[in-house]
Amino acid sequence: MKRYVTCLFALIALCSLFMSSGCARVRHAVPTDLMAKADLPGMSGVRSYFDHPNPLVQESLLESVKQERPGDYPVNARGVKAYPLLAISGGAANGAYGAGLLKGWSEEGSRPVFKVVTGVSTGALIAPYAFLGKEYDNDLERCYTTVSTKDLVKQKRPILSLVFSNSLASNAPLAKYIAGNVNEKVLAEIAREHRRGRRLFVGTANLDAKKFMVWDMGAIACKGGPAAAELFQKVLLASASIPVTFPPVYFDVEADGKPYDEMHVDGGTMTQVFYIFGLLKDMREKAKEAGIDPEMFVPNLYVLRNGYLSSNRQEVKDTIPAITGRALDTLIDAQAVGDIYRIYAFTLKRNGDFNLACIPADFESKAKEFFDPDDMRRLFSRGYSDALKGYPWRKTPPGMEPPEVRKSGTP
Repeated sequence: MKRYVTCLFALIALCSLFMSSGCARVRHAVPTDLMAKADLPGMSGVRSYFDHPNPLVQESLLESVKQERPGDYPVNARGVKAYPLLAISGGAANGAYGAGLLKGWSEEGSRPVFKVVTGVSTGALIAPYAFLGKEYDNDLERCYTTVSTKDLVKQKRPILSLVFSNSLASNAPLAKYIAGNVNEKVLAEIAREHRRGRRLFVGTANLDAKKFMVWDMGAIACKGGPAAAELFQKVLLASASIPVTFPPVYFDVEADGKPYDEMHVDGGTMTQVFYIFGLLKDMREKAKEAGIDPEMFVPNLYVLRNGYLSSNRQEVKDTIPAITGRALDTLIDAQAVGDIYRIYAFTLKRNGDFNLACIPADFESKAKEFFDPDDMRRLFSRGYSDALKGYPWRKTPPGMEPPEVRKSGTP
């Protein structure tokens, strides 16, 4: 698939250079026995490992319930509060579909105000706009219909010089693009919504620890000032920095009073789409101590998969690039399905409502480059029109539909 050509050649280059001793940066990585203790100086409590929750992040989640205003979220027939939640997946340029769907959903009229929004990779770039609501739909449309590869990617030196580099391309254009779009006004409004009890989370992959890191973006925005804005933008950049294609993003941290650095890359390296159930680990007693009954809340979860979930059959050429690209596509798709199953299981366990959207099987990409503006406009328009006429949300992951649905070929 053309969208992953850059990743394809990145892996080829990696294989050809794996014995090189070149280095792009002198590291001062966190020692392995201190990785769980590492934190950001002056920014404590804004992040958490998915499987090792930060107590301060958990306190923020409990506080979010108390920050709500009466009537913010609906109560179902059983008297239980139903939280609308949105999880946005990775997918590079395929994010145009999710962007279009969100705008069409706003105009159709049934898009809720989400209690929690999560995003990874291209989903991380969509998430702040999705969190702020329909007032930012036009900004979201502009971001996914007016850019091309050259606006986001800068090719580096010839292949032989990569012996001394850590990536095939520079993410400087992407960093500049993020900084130009996520401005003070956006951060101030995210901070305002955070104080009203809503939460925005973005995921990155910490390669040193080989763990998925969840960042509380609203908590970062609430810190205020240039340092908070820089960190917010840096997290978005890290979440969208495909390893080898783009350089990793480094975060300066402290552990046991000493300075170190962490290497972070695209969150999609570990997870294509996530929800915060990992952060809720062992929270039932804490909730009760805070006067919150966890049984009185259920999730209405919407998963926006910026990709296909049905089989995408095509002839694969007998070449290394074609085989590598197809294998990467297959791996990413399988990873996404596994992530969706885990989210589905959590939703069922909590007696919630599960909803899944994806790119329709009948949409055929005609992209001629990694970020092809013409193809992205087509994809945005398809997502917009699908939502405007009432999106047929899937109620189960792929393979679990009733037989009559599977036979009908529903995407």
